[in-house]
Amino acid sequence: MTVRVRFAPSPTGQPHIGNIRTVVFNWLFARQHGGQFIIRVEDTDRTRYVPDAVNVIFNSLHWLGLDWDEGPDVGGPYGPYVQSERLPLYREKALELLDKGWAYRCNCPPERLERIREEQRARGDMIMYDGHCRDLPPDAISPDEPHVIRLKMPREGQTVVHDLLKGDVVFENSGIDDQVLLKSDGFPTYHLAVVVDDYLMQITHIIRGDDWLSSAPKHVTLYRAFGWELPEFAHVPLVLGADGKKLGKRHGAISVAEFEKQGYLPEALFNFLALVGWAPGEGEEQEIFTREELIQRFDLKRVNPAPAVFSYDKLDWMNGVYIRKLDQETLLERLIPFWQDAGMIPTPVTAEALAQLQVIVPLVQERLKTLKDVVPLTDFIFTDIPTPAPEKLIGPKMTAEQSLQTLEAVRARLAALRDWDAATMEPLLRQLCQDLGLKAGQVFGLIRTATTGKEVAPPLFGCLEALGRQTTLLRLRRAEDALEAVIQAQKG
Repeated sequence: MTVRVRFAPSPTGQPHIGNIRTVVFNWLFARQHGGQFIIRVEDTDRTRYVPDAVNVIFNSLHWLGLDWDEGPDVGGPYGPYVQSERLPLYREKALELLDKGWAYRCNCPPERLERIREEQRARGDMIMYDGHCRDLPPDAISPDEPHVIRLKMPREGQTVVHDLLKGDVVFENSGIDDQVLLKSDGFPTYHLAVVVDDYLMQITHIIRGDDWLSSAPKHVTLYRAFGWELPEFAHVPLVLGADGKKLGKRHGAISVAEFEKQGYLPEALFNFLALVGWAPGEGEEQEIFTREELIQRFDLKRVNPAPAVFSYDKLDWMNGVYIRKLDQETLLERLIPFWQDAGMIPTPVTAEALAQLQVIVPLVQERLKTLKDVVPLTDFIFTDIPTPAPEKLIGPKMTAEQSLQTLEAVRARLAALRDWDAATMEPLLRQLCQDLGLKAGQVFGLIRTATTGKEVAPPLFGCLEALGRQTTLLRLRRAEDALEAVIQAQKG
């Protein structure tokens, strides 16, 4: 089977994650069938055009590991792949439709169109063009005066769109607008350009979001008007938030760049997106797939036609799984930018900082859901902390005096160490617990609070090693001073 699919973004801003999920489906489908995946930039909406948006889109796809066989940057046999560079072609095709009687010129001023819409709203009618210019003689409107060219949709009967996921979808022609095809400025609308480009670029399968299904009868009509063979259509489900509403900013990150900034791994996000609305099989429990496994297993027929829910909890879980699968050197490389963005380590990384980071990575790897989580988890290592409140420095079932004596004993033993590493510290401090007749939880909890300022932190002895001798002993001494002040105040 020949497969040519495309992603045709409009350069109007950051690519929405719901659209990127559809891109993933297209890419997997093409790669599975040994076909071509094409990028085409649809930049004919000049009022919403955002400079540099194309680079943002390309960077997002590259970050996710998606490549393409044809496009504006790589070329191909069906270029140009930017619609604004194809304007004469669209005008030619619009005039062809005029000659065939499938289109007509319309010079209705904006004021009239708005008045018609207001009257339709008042009556509760469907909002659509009233056909005022539809049956005028061909020469009634001069090609030289401002006008648009509209599609002449059949007024009666039905248009049937065959969809690979939904089967035959039937539309009543009486409810389909005479769509503008060519605007007065010479730019095509989406509907004309997408059909012309898809046909001329030999696109075989149009896999796009459900929100384009209502446009499908217009596109099918255009294919038939030109006498062209129809491609296969597959309208995949929309992506919703957990509240059942269309995914938006209120749900969290919605662009690929935002997910990258939040510390998600591209391989985890790709795996996750492939499973939003698609499942590998009935009763299949596997959820972690390599890219090669997804290419092998992907099947359009297993895309659920119902709306898909984007679960951030599931993405966090999956991202954590991928983080734990990384070797420590790779994880360190990916964490460094987040420490640098937070101002915790220098740019470039010094040898001293690198040695400290190498101690930290194994301490945090099991605790991270996103790469960005490393910042609040390890901030106490890189920045000074306020001495915890005295009441937090009193261990469970211990008095202030006992807690003070314990911290003094801890500091004394640590200060006497020759080698400052976790492997040396742990047995030393466990022996101290026995010597003091205290439980390890009591002593270690005191040390953790005094040195990290946190009740929950990465493994204690690794933290002490990363903090270093000087900082550890200084924070212990500050905690002792805080307890000493409280004890003296109570006595006084």
